[in-house]
Amino acid sequence: MSEEKKVEKIVGIKGMNDVLPEHAPLWELFENTVQSVLKSYGFAQMRTPIVETTSLFARGLGAVTDVVEKEMYSFEDVMNGDKLTLRPENTAGIVRSAIEHNLTYDGPKRVWYTGPMFRHEKPQRGRYRQFHQVGAEALGFSGPDIDAELIVMCQRLWDDLGLDKVRLEINSIGDAAERNLHRAELIAYFEQHKDILDEEAQRRLHTNPLRILDTKNPTMQAMVNNAPKLLDFLGEESKAHFEGVQKILRHNNIPFTINPRLVRGLDYYNRTVFEWISDELGAQATVCAGGRYDSLFGMFGGKPTPACGFAMGVERLLELMKLTGELNATSICDVYLLHQGEQAQMQSFVLGERLRDAGLDVVLHCASNTGIGSFKSQMKKADASGAAFAAIIGEDEAASETVTIKDLRSSDFENNQTSVPYGAAVDYLLDQIIGESENKDEHHCDNPNHVHLH
Repeated sequence: MSEEKKVEKIVGIKGMNDVLPEHAPLWELFENTVQSVLKSYGFAQMRTPIVETTSLFARGLGAVTDVVEKEMYSFEDVMNGDKLTLRPENTAGIVRSAIEHNLTYDGPKRVWYTGPMFRHEKPQRGRYRQFHQVGAEALGFSGPDIDAELIVMCQRLWDDLGLDKVRLEINSIGDAAERNLHRAELIAYFEQHKDILDEEAQRRLHTNPLRILDTKNPTMQAMVNNAPKLLDFLGEESKAHFEGVQKILRHNNIPFTINPRLVRGLDYYNRTVFEWISDELGAQATVCAGGRYDSLFGMFGGKPTPACGFAMGVERLLELMKLTGELNATSICDVYLLHQGEQAQMQSFVLGERLRDAGLDVVLHCASNTGIGSFKSQMKKADASGAAFAAIIGEDEAASETVTIKDLRSSDFENNQTSVPYGAAVDYLLDQIIGESENKDEHHCDNPNHVHLH
């Protein structure tokens, strides 16, 4: 008798992670909060393709950037030979779409997006090959007020998510002519210290010297700190723009630090750049970054259009949310329905539908490969679901047409339950759950850290 051949197990690609059911509530909490905040500022959602032409990123991000040189997932379309790339970021795609559909023909637009991005790099905590971003782009706005609004909007989001260990760094990298003057001085300075430059810095010296300022090499820090600062090369307009951003931030009590070495890694930025940073995440400290990119529309063949935006790393922010220990994101339902016996099962199905009609999320306990399970095992499932209440229908309840309601989150868990008539169960649970929700809303409104514009 021949031995049965073992089938090789297929596993996921390293650095491209599954979001399992137990993690989904945290993602939903984040996504719902983000959508609510962005909508409150008048941002409308845009969805662009995951795949774009390779030239879009090479032209927009810069041919000598790390992203284009080393990190993009690019391939040739076997049908027509087109060179395509899985998007490593989405600002370029948003601008391409805005030009193609003449999006700003009737005035400026505020848009936002969410979705997966792809970069081929060594996976580590907070840095994955498939990662997710939420981004906001303000298209057609030229003043410092929109730069500041984007930053204020981020602060509101951190407040709503309960993230207080995030700090803001800002800088101005001026306009192209100012950067060119600074670039020449920077190259001359670095050439005087060429013996200190590491291999990566030497490679960038004549192609992208600004990126050397962002080095993490400790042996280069002192030398880089003394390098010519771009802020010293700003003209009057760039200075006034940067002062305008700072004035609005100060007026709205947004603390910030000016970091003259903050340059961002993509070629399309100008003037305001900013990063939100947390010291809780180790090497992957930046959780949100952005700035102004007034030249990008022109680089893609569109009408010159000022613009500003940001992107935040979802996985990094979720890690930060976990570290706060203040999450209420484990609940997958409001009510968990337990039952025992055929008549109880039938009544539970009807009650579940009535509760859903009333707007509640309900999980009905169903049989597994080991059967329906005892009430004790069902109660463990109910508790693990994160539901606020368990609705229990056993043989006694089915016969008396009642429902036992148990408060799963009460400090007096063993004794905090009550019996209600079957026909009154929906109203009773609604009153209990809405009452809890109103208490949370009142507490939320009293948040002393919440940003309010003057």
